[in-house]
Amino acid sequence: MRRLNVGCGRDVRRGWVNLDRAPLPGVDVVHDLDAGPLPFENDCFDEVLCRDVLEHVDLLAAMRELHRVLRPGGRLRIRVPHFTSRNVWDDPTHRRAFALSTFDAFVAGHRRAWEVEVHFSRVAARRLEFEKAWVLSFNRLVEPLVNRLPLPRYLYEGTFLARLLPAENLVVELVK
Repeated sequence: MRRLNVGCGRDVRRGWVNLDRAPLPGVDVVHDLDAGPLPFENDCFDEVLCRDVLEHVDLLAAMRELHRVLRPGGRLRIRVPHFTSRNVWDDPTHRRAFALSTFDAFVAGHRRAWEVEVHFSRVAARRLEFEKAWVLSFNRLVEPLVNRLPLPRYLYEGTFLARLLPAENLVVELVK
């Protein structure tokens, strides 16, 4: 099983191909995701991990490349900042924040799929992560309630609750 850790930074994983734009210790491949095609053949990875990466790059181009290197049935695991995160704009290199439905357009058959060239077969998982600091201990109660079913997640985002109880990250898993 071949696995790719895109934008690994200091999160170098054993048994994975660790890719980052910086030549940090443990990085196997130095490549900027915005600088052109990934240096891999088509359909060569079973799993691709993108933690805290896609907010920094051209999303459409990156998704096209990640889709290209995934084999059919392969999984793309993503973690990005939710649009309500208090940290979303702290980093001046962040280009965007994400909503629960952001990655739906990349799934075949979605009403907006015609706008993108990338078509995954389905969203296998989707959840919001909330900050767990002791002063935000109520988030320990909110997170399981919001993530239990799709309707509470979308009610959360569409109402004052998202501003009152901001999420930290969106975690999504797409299947090619």
